Formats: sequence, C-alpha cells, structure tokens
Amino acid sequence: MSPAIPWNYPFSVIPPSSPEIEPSILAVETILNYSFRDKRLLEEALTHSSCTGSPSYQRLEFIGDAALGLALSNHIFLAYPDINQGQLSLLRAANVSREKLARVAIRHGLYQYVIRNNATALDDKVREFAAIVCQEDNAVAHGASMKAPKVLADIVESIAAAIYVDVNFDLQRLWMIFRGLLEPIVTLPDLLHQPQPVTLLFELCQKDRKKVDIKNWKKGAKSIASVYVDGVFVASSSSEQKEVAKLAAARLALDKLSKSLSAKTEVLDLSVEENGSLEIEGAKQKLNELCCKKKWLKPSYSIEKDDGPPHEKKYVCAVQVPTADDVLYMPGYEKSRVKDAENSAASFLIRALQESNYL
Repeated sequence: MSPAIPWNYPFSVIPPSSPEIEPSILAVETILNYSFRDKRLLEEALTHSSCTGSPSYQRLEFIGDAALGLALSNHIFLAYPDINQGQLSLLRAANVSREKLARVAIRHGLYQYVIRNNATALDDKVREFAAIVCQEDNAVAHGASMKAPKVLADIVESIAAAIYVDVNFDLQRLWMIFRGLLEPIVTLPDLLHQPQPVTLLFELCQKDRKKVDIKNWKKGAKSIASVYVDGVFVASSSSEQKEVAKLAAARLALDKLSKSLSAKTEVLDLSVEENGSLEIEGAKQKLNELCCKKKWLKPSYSIEKDDGPPHEKKYVCAVQVPTADDVLYMPGYEKSRVKDAENSAASFLIRALQESNYL
C-alpha cells in the first residue's frame, strides 16, 4: 500500500506507479473535481484484488467505510438538530448502504476504471445490475430484483479513503470533495415517503400490537422468505439472494395488510395564492404547542432547497410531524432566511390541519 502522507507533505505530485493507469486516474479526478497529490492512492483505490501483483483497494476500503460513515454522520447530525438517534441511524444507513453506494458507482461509471484480471463473471453481474438501476425512478432504493454487487460499493469506499488520506485525514475536506458524488443525499422526507419495507412492516404491525415473523429457508439455489403476522401466513417471495427475497416478501405483505393496518404516511396538500396571506406569525411556536397538546412528537425542520449566490440566498424548508397514526409533511414558501422559511412551512401545516378538520 502507498504510505500515508505525512503532515508536512510537500505539494509536489507523486505520479502513479504505472503510466497505463493515468487516463483512468484523470477520468476519476474529473468526476470528483479533485486532483490527487499522491496519484498512487487513487491507483490503489481502483485496483481489484484479482490483480495479484499489485496492492488492491481492500485496505483503503476498510478506512473508507468508517471515514465516509463518520463524515455523513456529521452532516446529518448538523442538518437535523431535532430528530432522534433512531432517525439519524436510518438516514446514515440509507446514504452509505451497499445499495446506495453501488448506485453511486453506476451513476458515475466508476467500474469501467477499475483495474481487474479475469473478471468476466463480475463484469456480467455489474452490467446486469446497471441495467436494473437504469430503469429505477425512485429517489430511495432499498433493493431491486438483484442485490448490488459488493465491488461497486467497495469502489466508492476505497475512493473516499484515497481522498481522506490525500487530504491528511481531514474529515471536513473529505466531505466537501465527496459530497457531490453521493448526490442526491437521502433526506428525512425521502425516508418518510419511502420507508425501508421490512422496517415499515414491523413498525406498522407493532402499532396494532401484532407480531411479525419472517422465516427464511433454502430450496435448491433459491432463498425463500415468508412473512407471518400473529402466526398467520401473509406473503412469500423467492430469489437467489436472501435479502432480495426478504425485501420482496415484506413489500407483498405491506400491500396485503395496508387496508387493515392503522399507520400510514400522509402528505397534506393546500393550494394557496403565493402572497404570504396564509402565513402565521409565530407559527413554529404555535405548532410546537399544538403537538404538545396532541401528544405528538416535536416538529422537525429540513432545508429542501438552497439556491442563489451567498448575498441572495433563497431557502425552502419543510416541516415533519410524526403523529400516532400519520407522518405529516408540509413545505413552505421560498424565503431569504431559514428561520422565515421554517415559519412558512409551520404556517401551512397549521392551515392544512384546520382545512382538513384534522384537529
């Protein structure tokens, strides 16, 4: 492995060990919009373990997994100051999961730059997965009909590690450089609108005091997953991969149980004239008081849009309120201050609750 860069590392560029890799390095640097001081780090990050004569990305992948997870954790911790530890964990998992990172690799075409030997079977799997991803239209993917090839997530983690080492282990710089590669970042509203199927199944059933059991077994080359609720069979699915079968079975069970389960996700819509007349002074405080009175969880706010130059920034914020039965979500108008944008969202949610006789 290339040695770690010392803190007094000079700003001269260390070229890759093999001139043949230079075009791939340049291409990946262009994707990242970052030029490595030690090109050998990126060369190592792009070298698959099938290349026995060179160091592979495995060591970098090890530290990249941790560094990327921590950088993302810092981001969501600051972006969502009011959500609990469980929601933070779900957000982190959604953004650095194998499925998410594999899609990042496909979207930016990173696999084509990986140095590999006799990897025909692996190439075929990546092509098959890429074809599936190209047909997806969801912002949050919890799994498709094929489990993501591990190599794709490994590439993303190893490249993150290469950057992390190249910037002298500066986590903030790593995030500034790497964030664009992960876009779109999965947000809390994304999770509320498209929860992980297995997690949602358990949460919905628990609210009705129902017990969920997912049984897995093998039948030849197939893995079969069956969902039972209170001991009664609900749905079953099979796949060559256990996790794919489990996700598919959970989705089928949710479809069948959706009419009888109490919990749901609801997006309230209110058509208004864009003149600000429906905005309420002190709406955030009024919404907090309302949630306290109704014994709902405290509202949480997120920045949905952040546009314009620094001196003319415009923000659109949204508010989310988990209730006993629903997850209420409402965006507000575009404002020049985050505080005003949050108040706008709170105003519209209060108005929507009044209009819908929800209170």
